[in-house]
Amino acid sequence: MAIRLIATDLDGTTVRSDHRTISPRTRAAFAAARDAGIAVVAISGRQPYSIGALVAGTALEGPIIGSNGAVGVDLRDRSLLFEEMIEVDAQRALAERLVDAFPGVRIVSVRDGGNTYVGQYGYVGQRDPGAEHTLWAVDYLEASLDEVLAAPSLKLVISDPEVTPDQLLEVSRSWGIPGVHPTISGAPFLEVAREGVSKASALARLAHGLGIDPGEAVAFGDNTNDVEMLEWAGLGVAMGNATGPALAAADEVTLDNDADGVAVVIERLLG
Repeated sequence: MAIRLIATDLDGTTVRSDHRTISPRTRAAFAAARDAGIAVVAISGRQPYSIGALVAGTALEGPIIGSNGAVGVDLRDRSLLFEEMIEVDAQRALAERLVDAFPGVRIVSVRDGGNTYVGQYGYVGQRDPGAEHTLWAVDYLEASLDEVLAAPSLKLVISDPEVTPDQLLEVSRSWGIPGVHPTISGAPFLEVAREGVSKASALARLAHGLGIDPGEAVAFGDNTNDVEMLEWAGLGVAMGNATGPALAAADEVTLDNDADGVAVVIERLLG
């Protein structure tokens, strides 16, 4: 296949299991792809400030996609490329059902291009993923649930210490609430985007702007939030450590993220 675009998830895929580093071999593979004229893009559930810290100094330091496809930023000048927001009525409808079903649920709204978190009082867990390594400062505000849901969100982060993300995903998807798209990424919470928004929808937007067909794209991923992207790309590659849904969606499986599985495939394709 003629390759013009390589898109890669970060945690569990390109980044080692320490969630902080990209191996020299994988860095070199992306640099070689870029030098060959192939567009390379990092795409993650993380927010742009956190993605930027992970890919700094690599060939991925350009246009990136965060929040599971809801936001695009060009790291070279920090310009906002696009945002896809969940409407207030839709997020309220989902939140009300979840709170009724799971009284221990607490919710965080991600806004402002991924630079502001508005978290419900009592939220327990890592409030701003990747905050230990950030490319720029972000804000975290505590508020009542009504205030959390009062403005549109790029993403809702939903957790309950007594309920697994898989349980939250199964229940929230079974309701079929219009306007929202729940998913999980391996993090200890449910992640919700606007209906129709996924890594695939964001890549389709980017590819269209570059005149690239899905058949000319390769995508790497390891979890449920990568499924649509793996199905969209001409070649969807799941990691050896991938979950069942990602494995089922992929065209092939490579080595795991700690064994440079992404680099192995890129090297072969550049052959």
